[in-house]
Amino acid sequence: MTAQTRTALVIGGGIAGPIAAMALEKAGIEATVYEAHRPTADGVGGGMSIAPNGLDALDVIGVGDLVRPQGLPVTSIVMQDWAGKRLGEFGNPPGVPPMQFIWRADLYRALHDEAARRGIRTEHGKRLVGAEETADAVIAHFDDGTQARADILIGADGIRSTVRMLIDPAAPGPDYAGLISFGARVRDPGVPSTRGKMNMSFGKCAFFGYQVFDESSAVWFVNLPHREPMTAAEARLTTAAEWLPLLREKFAHDRTPARELIGATDPADLLIVGPMENMPKLAAWSRGRLVLVGDSAHAPSSSSGQGASLSIESAIQLARCLRDLPYDEAFAAYEELRRPRVEKIIAATTHKNSNKAAGPVGRVINGMLMRVVAKLVKPEKMAWMFEHRIDWETPVAPAARPGTARV
Repeated sequence: MTAQTRTALVIGGGIAGPIAAMALEKAGIEATVYEAHRPTADGVGGGMSIAPNGLDALDVIGVGDLVRPQGLPVTSIVMQDWAGKRLGEFGNPPGVPPMQFIWRADLYRALHDEAARRGIRTEHGKRLVGAEETADAVIAHFDDGTQARADILIGADGIRSTVRMLIDPAAPGPDYAGLISFGARVRDPGVPSTRGKMNMSFGKCAFFGYQVFDESSAVWFVNLPHREPMTAAEARLTTAAEWLPLLREKFAHDRTPARELIGATDPADLLIVGPMENMPKLAAWSRGRLVLVGDSAHAPSSSSGQGASLSIESAIQLARCLRDLPYDEAFAAYEELRRPRVEKIIAATTHKNSNKAAGPVGRVINGMLMRVVAKLVKPEKMAWMFEHRIDWETPVAPAARPGTARV
């Protein structure tokens, strides 16, 4: 039998990395986080949503109550057409708490401060370039010439994961969804509060989403159709001061607050995200002593609202499996536990980006379909997505036969 796991290298210091490290610590495994970028990510990034299942998962490692005060409730999503006409409203099932909107920088700081308080070490400026396995360890090689050694290596390094390519050089990369994404925090929106509701509109030229929290705070995002792929670096060659009037003009004929909110945005607050992408299904999440977690393994459409929450769940379930099983059996059990759930959610939400990228005629059709969907979809049918719970105390059994999956 393979020896029990005692140490781990976690590659990636964003959101999934410190969560994985704290979960491993709870499981009795010493973890060190290695982040490619030299500075910390304080103040970097836009907003994200954490679903109730994500917050419940954070409770397992004792950080849920650190994160909750950082969030603002999103009680429902209101879909609109370009004229501001309501197409439908989607809220959580009865009895399920609302989604929480949180600024990425606030979540990052809360997680990193707590990981440091727990004695978890994070090393910056460590870009992984290779890994080799021995009979009893894995050795990570970084671009500064240094090395690190542990029982296992966990790739929490995002949608362009280096670890994924080390596991399978033929693994697919992300697929371009036909959209360039932008977002911003607006400090004096001049638009009435949306009273906890996130409004999303299929504009004549682009997709616009916004939520006004109060008279001094709002957030908006734009998904701009763009036929040819454009990297984030290429998008940023156009300055924020140049992008803002271009984006504002895209909503010249829409009767939504898009022009007002974009016009009230300080260029310093514009986040040029770059291409929206989807991750194809991977053949394997692990090889030998290497394993993937979070977006490196399963990145759903950003429209799902579940990306961060699924990463949180997976990081904690991986630690739970490693607590109870030798690493090779743990990796198999982890994938068996997680793959059916994440692929079901990805399948349920992937179509949203294609709807946003539709042309003028497609937008009219989408509006008509949205009205029908809003009448047919019952919130309680989505309860399975939000009511998922991680049973930390129950021991993890080895994976079943290949080709079978746990419910």
